[in-house]
Amino acid sequence: MSQASLSPTNDSKMNTATVTGTRLDDPANGVTRRTAGGDDAGLMRNDQLNGKNTTSTTEITTTAPEKPKRSHRSKKYRHVEAIHSESQPSCLSHDTTETPSFLGFRNLMVIVLVVGNLRLVIENIQKYGVLICLNCHDFGRTDLQIGLFLYILIPCHLLLAYLIELVAASSARNSLFPSNNKKPTPSPTGTSSPTEAQLSKFQSTWTLIWIAHALNITTCLALTTYIVWNHVHHPLIGTLSEIHAIIVWLKTASYAFTNRDLRHAYLHPISGELDALPQLYSECPYPNNIAFTNLVYFWWAPTLIYQPVYPRTSHIRWIFVFKRIGEVVCLSVFIWFCSAQYATPVLVNSLDKIASLDYFSIVERLLKLSTISLVIWLAGFFALFQSFLNALAEVTRFGDRSFYEAWWNSEGLGMYWRTWNKPVYQFFRRHVYSPMRSRGYTHKVASLAVFLMSAVLHELLVGVPTHNLIGVAFLGMFLQLPLIQLTQPLEKRKSPGGKLLGNTIFWVSFTIFGQPFAALMYFYAWQAKYGSVSRQQQQQQQSVQGVCPVPY
Repeated sequence: MSQASLSPTNDSKMNTATVTGTRLDDPANGVTRRTAGGDDAGLMRNDQLNGKNTTSTTEITTTAPEKPKRSHRSKKYRHVEAIHSESQPSCLSHDTTETPSFLGFRNLMVIVLVVGNLRLVIENIQKYGVLICLNCHDFGRTDLQIGLFLYILIPCHLLLAYLIELVAASSARNSLFPSNNKKPTPSPTGTSSPTEAQLSKFQSTWTLIWIAHALNITTCLALTTYIVWNHVHHPLIGTLSEIHAIIVWLKTASYAFTNRDLRHAYLHPISGELDALPQLYSECPYPNNIAFTNLVYFWWAPTLIYQPVYPRTSHIRWIFVFKRIGEVVCLSVFIWFCSAQYATPVLVNSLDKIASLDYFSIVERLLKLSTISLVIWLAGFFALFQSFLNALAEVTRFGDRSFYEAWWNSEGLGMYWRTWNKPVYQFFRRHVYSPMRSRGYTHKVASLAVFLMSAVLHELLVGVPTHNLIGVAFLGMFLQLPLIQLTQPLEKRKSPGGKLLGNTIFWVSFTIFGQPFAALMYFYAWQAKYGSVSRQQQQQQQSVQGVCPVPY
């Protein structure tokens, strides 16, 4: 049809409408001409724009309306519109093909949480008043002096570990270079294993080095524990000193084990073992890594795993550092405020319930304590793993800052312990679990060893500063194994229901039966030994003996 066929005559309009099956005078179609195949039967073209002659009856509108007007028929018969035209499930049904968004429910939960806690804040202030007191601390001068002394003394054990490794590296050099003019004689093609004599010499040397390292780190932890238990009264100063000693203990162990393997690869350069070394280590090969600057960097680096080389950033972002430090300060003040204003009254009011073994009241106190303890723990987690470690990593230009993963979505307790504290998890996996597995131990035995060591360290960290080794922290950590076995099948299930159940079990055990119970037990033990419970027991004994109680 040529361009001339678009002349506005009635005959042409009628003929075109007859051929295309489309009404041109219909206001819903505009000035439109289409093929007889229907609305979507062919490719539409605008003859007025391209000027082509076509033999087909395909034509398109020159101006298409954005919202076509309804025809007179659609306006007339509105009551016959087919609302139920297909089968579809309800939005929350399991049969639905698309999972609905629960963003609105999340916002509602946040609002309910804020309103509920705001009510508790008002109720707490009305009942107890403002309990914050800047001068009501119990930091004795002796505690501060001992804490400062331990802070300086504890890193000295890392220096001793450096001296031990310096002697070992010198011995390794002398084994390869007996004299200054003689070159080492490596094994042919680098593929032969060391002889029995070489292995015997290496094992005997490693035994001496291992004994020296064991005495060093054991002395570090034992000396700190003894001083904190007998001479540091304040739990906060004792906790900081004890955790510092545990960190140095773990770092020194990693320093010794890593250099042991690097020394073996240096003395016996078998191609298979050399290929097993990470390519990153070639930037600082053994024994060049045995340097004081290398050790100092490892001491300050936010990791428990020793490596000769770490991924580093190009520069320090000081604005980023100051922001993270500000977060640490603000969250520390928030934790102090919540502990003094909310947690302490709940703990104090729980003492008589525990003493009288009022189980229902104890459960009620646990539930009341679970909210504030969870808030304090989350604030502490963010302050330590997000703010402090990132600030330290930025200052040291430490590149790998994966200190945690999305542990709050854990589908079981095993996943939680693998993701919430990655520095500790990576240490035990690298230096305890993996070596035991490579020596033929089963997964259960290796996991048992990991949780046993972790339980002992937890008891030292909590029981020693509070001067109460009651075993709650030990059992709380060691009994994670059966709970992990219980939730492990839920982690493997692909159904949303199994993952939801596993995450629910994790949160219940974490928020109610975990930290609140441990805090309640250690607080009661502290009060029974030094606080109001101890004074009450002394008054009862004096009243039984007929002695006038001493006022306090």
